[in-house]
Amino acid sequence: MKRTILSVLVAGTLATSAYAGSMETDNKWEEGAKDAWIDGKAEATLLFNGNLNSFDINTDVHQGKVLLTGKVENSVDKKLAEELIANIDGVTDVDNQLTVVAEPDLSAMADDNEMSSEDEVSELTDAKIATVIKTRLLMDTDISGFDIDVDVENGNVTLTGTVESDAERDLAVEIARNASDVLDVEDNLTVSEAETTMKSE
Repeated sequence: MKRTILSVLVAGTLATSAYAGSMETDNKWEEGAKDAWIDGKAEATLLFNGNLNSFDINTDVHQGKVLLTGKVENSVDKKLAEELIANIDGVTDVDNQLTVVAEPDLSAMADDNEMSSEDEVSELTDAKIATVIKTRLLMDTDISGFDIDVDVENGNVTLTGTVESDAERDLAVEIARNASDVLDVEDNLTVSEAETTMKSE
């Protein structure tokens, strides 16, 4: 009798362990499938942005964290890539290790000046949201923040003014879009005549 009870207990323990192991395997599979989806979405997002050479950017995803490696032409492209990836559903963090090959990366200078908590932004009124976005644009050394006007109405942001390049325009839009409580961003920005003239020549 005792041996029978012992056998039942051992069998139950083994079954429980096997079930737990099965659940762990399922969880790992789900995480792997989600990471694969995020990776594919990240590659597509970079590919369809005309201002980035996505073939020089590599993406790796682990538990929702995206690692960016490779090369970009300037610090604007580096930031633009990070903003685009951060906006993808399921992404928990972006480790931006992209290398700027054409110019020194000045982005670190603005990092300490940006607002630290986006949780606070979610409680702000439209006027304060506009202030936050404007501050980020002004503190960013790669954007002509003084030439960009930010208007917010019921969470809808309108950007107007001039920028120096298409990449700068995309970066400004992504910075506004990534602010908490922003429902939509209307892009009324125009590229400066100097940039347009240089392209035509």
